[in-house]
Amino acid sequence: MQQLVTPNDVNPQTNHYKTIFLSDIHLGSRACQADLLLDFLKYNESEKMYLVGDIVDGWRLKRSWYWPQSHNDVVQKILRKARKGTEVIYVPGNHDEGLRRYCGTHFGGIEVRLTDTYKAVDGKSYLIMHGDAFDNVVLYARWLAYVGDHAYDAVLALNTVMNGMRRMLGMRYWSLSSYLKVKVKNAVQFISDFEEAVVREADRCNVEGVICGHIHHAEMKKIGDIQYMNDGDWVESCTALVEHHDGRWEIIHWADIVGNRTITERKKTKSAVPA
Repeated sequence: MQQLVTPNDVNPQTNHYKTIFLSDIHLGSRACQADLLLDFLKYNESEKMYLVGDIVDGWRLKRSWYWPQSHNDVVQKILRKARKGTEVIYVPGNHDEGLRRYCGTHFGGIEVRLTDTYKAVDGKSYLIMHGDAFDNVVLYARWLAYVGDHAYDAVLALNTVMNGMRRMLGMRYWSLSSYLKVKVKNAVQFISDFEEAVVREADRCNVEGVICGHIHHAEMKKIGDIQYMNDGDWVESCTALVEHHDGRWEIIHWADIVGNRTITERKKTKSAVPA
């Protein structure tokens, strides 16, 4: 069952996990929620970390260069974790596909692998992959993927403006793009088709589960005999998948956690003001 992990609202403590899975960060994109990710990385540690593709958005960087300090800080934070002993494995996606030619190489303590097999605490094996190989739009109609990418940029830009207004009004983060994704029939069918395709691949590889990203839709569910887990993204939902030391799996919705913390801080500040 999916749970929401909430550190202490006002003075959050560091959480320790066996493994953290992150994907679809899209560094180099204006839609990247780098500040929220930095906050997550500050309060969450693990023995192992998987970067499950689209960490850097090479598609957008080719169109126009955008690399603010916060994006550089994310890279430095992950490299620092690797130096301090976290095993970091990078499985490239379609937006950072250039790294696939460097599989087997180490960069600053981070190892690049095309795919991987993860052994969980309970002994079950999970196939780790980004998932773009099972997206027919990316695979067979790359030009259409680029067109869709521009439309997606427009929605994310509107999402940024809308959430800026929500912050000024003291409201928590809410993703317009995620809302549209679950409401549009074709998008829902695409997600279902994608999930079934990666599950078939996991079954073919004779593993008990699959962990992926790509579609920006965090999910944990059983499909047939295969456990399907998608760690989401850091442009819409701001989610991470984690395995606890006792073998429990969770999807952490960090934007909700930060929103709860902010609301609590404001309430405490108001209550401290003399009447």
